[in-house]
Amino acid sequence: MATEFEHLHTAFNIEDEAFVTRFEDALEHLVTECPVARSQVGPGYHVFNRYQDVRKIGQDWRTFSSADGWMMDPPEGNIPILPEDLDPPYHTAWRKVLNPYFNAKAVTQLENHARNYAKELIEGFADSGRCEFVADFAAKLPGLILFRHILPVPVVDLPQLFADIDSYSFGPVEERAAAFGRVQEYLELFLKGRQNEAPKGDLVDVILAGVKRDGSTCPWEDKVHTALDVVFGGLATTTHAMSGAMYEMARRPSVRAAVVSDPARMHTAVEETVRLYAPVVMAARTVRNDVEINGMKIAAGERVALNFAAASRDPDVCSNPREFDVERAEVVHTAFGIGPRRCIGEHLARLEIRVAVEEFLKRIPDVYLESDAQLEYESGQLRTMKKLPLRWA
Repeated sequence: MATEFEHLHTAFNIEDEAFVTRFEDALEHLVTECPVARSQVGPGYHVFNRYQDVRKIGQDWRTFSSADGWMMDPPEGNIPILPEDLDPPYHTAWRKVLNPYFNAKAVTQLENHARNYAKELIEGFADSGRCEFVADFAAKLPGLILFRHILPVPVVDLPQLFADIDSYSFGPVEERAAAFGRVQEYLELFLKGRQNEAPKGDLVDVILAGVKRDGSTCPWEDKVHTALDVVFGGLATTTHAMSGAMYEMARRPSVRAAVVSDPARMHTAVEETVRLYAPVVMAARTVRNDVEINGMKIAAGERVALNFAAASRDPDVCSNPREFDVERAEVVHTAFGIGPRRCIGEHLARLEIRVAVEEFLKRIPDVYLESDAQLEYESGQLRTMKKLPLRWA
């Protein structure tokens, strides 16, 4: 394995075929054999693969800035997403007004709605004895929750928005910016329409009100880019985690039985899911001051990447890191990021994963992979499972 992945040490490329076909092997090699890789792609960057380094960088936002964007090699014409591509205090101002819609209390109030949507989706295929879980369930549930209860965009537009976000994340590089541009244009028209309506007391009103930037109300484009971040995060992420959870349930009857009988194991299963099936593989930062991390000297102006996926498999903090283990006493991971930029949607993601597993197994307790199942993935800075064929009696 060492020889097969050694080129990643000095010629790292997140678009490398190894991350599509040998994802787990490539990550294992990096975290055990290459604490810091080097990429020559675009402006070039250092890739930090171990948990302690990723944690240290993530917590130090003053040295490691997000203001130049989360993408390591963004396509020409790339559009920022806010507050992801911001530093405090402006980042903090946006997080403060967005958080009431995504904190644990707010997400708890969505649980009954989430369960009803999950049941409706499952009933659509339960009697057929099989489903393609990604298309039939995982790609739909997050959008139903987001668009009906958080950002009230018409649900009828969900398929096109999902398709454009998928193209932005995994499509041909030369087409990515245009795909994301279509999502931006859609949301800008939506926000302009809401400006002419009476306030509804929802997240859209909060985004339209904006926050202060340098003593004045923030510009219009920042409001659009904030809505863009909410939609991007809501549609591009949890689909993969839910699919990963059901993959583990379908292939391991003992795990199914454990999580159904014990809420503590269900909790651990959710954390193991995001540890092993986190959709955000890595994110970029720009170094603002000369710094040394793990013996690596990095000059101001250089770019670094935090390999969240590798850090979550670091054997120094996780025994048997490739194993999905619902018996772990503690699950340590960086799936939701580290520090002030920690994912604002983490509570919602956990709810969606848990509800998906609980409602599926309640209705269809004996689920299995199709005998000829060929799992398909797409990988880049994000990762997603494209197909997950399931069957049951």
